[in-house]
Amino acid sequence: MEQADRILKGAEDLFLHSGIKSITMDDIARHLGMSKKTIYQFYKDKNELVIILVRKKLEEDIRDIDEIMKGNGNVIEQMLDMMKCSGEILSKVNPVAIHDLQKYHPQGWELFKSFKSRFLVEKLEELLTKGKEQGYIRPEVDVRIIARMRVAQVEMGFDTRLFPPTEFNSWKIQYQFLEHFNFGVCTLQGYKLLEEYCKNKTPQ
Repeated sequence: MEQADRILKGAEDLFLHSGIKSITMDDIARHLGMSKKTIYQFYKDKNELVIILVRKKLEEDIRDIDEIMKGNGNVIEQMLDMMKCSGEILSKVNPVAIHDLQKYHPQGWELFKSFKSRFLVEKLEELLTKGKEQGYIRPEVDVRIIARMRVAQVEMGFDTRLFPPTEFNSWKIQYQFLEHFNFGVCTLQGYKLLEEYCKNKTPQ
């Protein structure tokens, strides 16, 4: 692993576990067993490190979601694949990191918001439209409205005022929201298939 990538990975581990604001460049250097001077050879400050890290993670998410959408399976399978993909991401995220990104790193937050408002909404509209054609999504669902509602729902799940981290697990919140969404948009045929796939898959 190249030095720049190693620094990114080390920063990511710390940010996801403890939030962004509380982690200093000294903490990252100590975590990696290198001098702070070495880090500054690749990144001018913590904000640049955060922005590059956000961009990198979003690019990975885009690749993963595109791969799911290219599959030949039915929409219900794709919805569950996205649930699994989201779970692997969200189970590692401290909600404080999302709050810190929004409050202290506006450029990184704008990247995140742009990803949600454009790419995610577009893919959800595509998925819901395909589901209507397959008979698994209710025909009366307005895909433009429901796709935006779903994206806003994800953001709400990270609101620490509504869901204090001391009381709620962020992945369980998102799982509940996603399960509610999935069952809510399905036809009876889709509901039965989703229920069959979901048996014994509830998170612990």
